Amino acid sequence: MLKTLRHMGHLIRIAFVLSRHDALMDLLALFGEQPKSLDRLRKLRKFGMSPSPEKSGGNLVEAFQSLGPSFIKIGQAMATRPDLVGPETALDLMRLQDKVPAFPSEEAVHIIEQELGAPLKNLFKEFNDNPVAAASIAQVHFATTIDGRSVAVKVLRPGIEKAFARDLESFLWLAQIMERFSAKARRLKPTSVIETISETIALELDLRYEAAAASELKDNCAGNMDYTVPDVDWDLTSRQILCTSRVKGIPFSRKKDIAKAGYDTHSLARVLVHSFLTQALNFGFFHADLHQGNLFACKDNKITAIDFGIMGRIDKKTRRCLAEILYGFITRDYGLIARAHFNNGYVPNDQSLEKFTQAIRAIGAPIAGKPVTEISVGKLLAQLFETTETFNMQTQPQLILLQKTMVTVEGVALDLDPKINMWETSQPIIEKWMLDNLGPQAKIRDAGEKALETLNQIPNILDDIAVLAKAARTATESQSHQRRSAAKLFLYGLAGGIIGSLSLYSLLHIF
Repeated sequence: MLKTLRHMGHLIRIAFVLSRHDALMDLLALFGEQPKSLDRLRKLRKFGMSPSPEKSGGNLVEAFQSLGPSFIKIGQAMATRPDLVGPETALDLMRLQDKVPAFPSEEAVHIIEQELGAPLKNLFKEFNDNPVAAASIAQVHFATTIDGRSVAVKVLRPGIEKAFARDLESFLWLAQIMERFSAKARRLKPTSVIETISETIALELDLRYEAAAASELKDNCAGNMDYTVPDVDWDLTSRQILCTSRVKGIPFSRKKDIAKAGYDTHSLARVLVHSFLTQALNFGFFHADLHQGNLFACKDNKITAIDFGIMGRIDKKTRRCLAEILYGFITRDYGLIARAHFNNGYVPNDQSLEKFTQAIRAIGAPIAGKPVTEISVGKLLAQLFETTETFNMQTQPQLILLQKTMVTVEGVALDLDPKINMWETSQPIIEKWMLDNLGPQAKIRDAGEKALETLNQIPNILDDIAVLAKAARTATESQSHQRRSAAKLFLYGLAGGIIGSLSLYSLLHIF
């Protein structure tokens, strides 16, 4: 009961903060036609007040900033969806990504010394007190190591773990109530979504996991000469500290500077799309926070990515489905897309494959051959949502980050090159993956791998057979022993009975 009251109080506080910044009604209005009751409530609230020159986007930024890191993350996600919130609001919400207030450098130094167990002067030759970037969970300082290397030092924001735990626990409580009373909510699995976000954030709050993610992605990208990842300095990295090599380049957020420096924006856009798809399809491990502030244009039109707190993983079965879906849209093979959904269990088998194929065609046909600038992402998503409802398709939590990242990559690529066609750019990577993993040679390789796996299991199978044979012998011997014991007992009983009968017979004759 106390926990329920605590969650209710926390959610009421959130609603109050949104209302105080005149953002609650703006937030609700972003996701559909604004009800007349909301408009009347807004007019009543505004009664007697001077008109505010601020836009709704500015109100949301202030409200999310006041509510803390959880809502800053929500705002960052909204900033990648201009189709839902509108271009002006999305542009304003981008301030949550790059212009979050920094915490005092004295606190950063204290955390560094406490985590690494040494005075700052023994760790770095130089340390810039002014942070170069401040985000919702951490801020970054430039420094020079004792041996003269230029590095970037990321320091976790103080008290961030407790703030996330409190907010996410309340969100999960609300999601569970929604699922209890709403069939539509149960289909969309809000608790699974919140749990996925919680797991992601838990990893993001331990910078050692981010260091490991950077190291793994760097290994995966070793064969890509156009996409790089900074080196991790493990000696200067801990749970709250991440030290990496400093990137020498221009962030994608400074588009004018990129143009002045003479970079090929068309090449950068193509490399971004190719690298993301290669990460997702070939390795099932991809950078899932590819906004303009995390990407740098470097020498020879190379891209360097930073900030590996949010990473995505998809298994091979899901990768195959993803490749078939994308390839189906490129080649207009809507039957392939539909079968991929059914084969992976995304659409229940009691639904009609033919009707689902027709629904996919209604989504894909209007965008076939068109550049990204002519494709309404909002309309496509609306049609997909209607399709999921019609065919009882369940939300797939493991694909949430992938879907979000694909939308973000599309936006960044389009900003670099307004004429880029995502489908044409993606086609070579997808076709190569299809050939390598679904073609004749791949089937022969898979069959060989399965045969080899079976051969490798033979010693284990023989061991199992030996164990079973021994168990069978033991059971047989036990049963034989039990039978012998029973026979002996029967004979002893029979003998005793005979002796007893004879004794009784003798006694009767004596008397």
